[in-house]
Amino acid sequence: MGRSVSYPSGAIAAFRLMDEPDDGWDWGYEFLVDDVVDTARLLFPSLQLFDGWRGGEDRILLRKAFADCGVSIYCGLAAIWLVERDDAQYWEADSRQARSGCARQWLAQVSDRFTKAFGDLRLVGRFSNGEAIFERVGSSP
Repeated sequence: MGRSVSYPSGAIAAFRLMDEPDDGWDWGYEFLVDDVVDTARLLFPSLQLFDGWRGGEDRILLRKAFADCGVSIYCGLAAIWLVERDDAQYWEADSRQARSGCARQWLAQVSDRFTKAFGDLRLVGRFSNGEAIFERVGSSP
């Protein structure tokens, strides 16, 4: 079965190709991480640095009270994503004072800005084997 880049379920995801720099993939990945952190903090100042993972492939770079921002890569394709938090501390706080509604509202408000800032590619669909199909942003449908 084919596969594509991972990103958390329900996330707003923007996609871009990573160019392999002369110094190798490690340097290219670190450059991507720095770019995501700097750009996201300019766009959304309430995001704070965070170092964590959602599963084994989705790295959390930034966090706020109810959202995570991160990056996932696979074979030179990067997914930059923004999603409602899904950790025990968040859900425990949500049970005392509802945050989930605020999270969904905020994510809906920032979705277009986020995808315009980070996305060079748009997910068009998937084949039955799981492989994803992308088109360049600005291409005719």
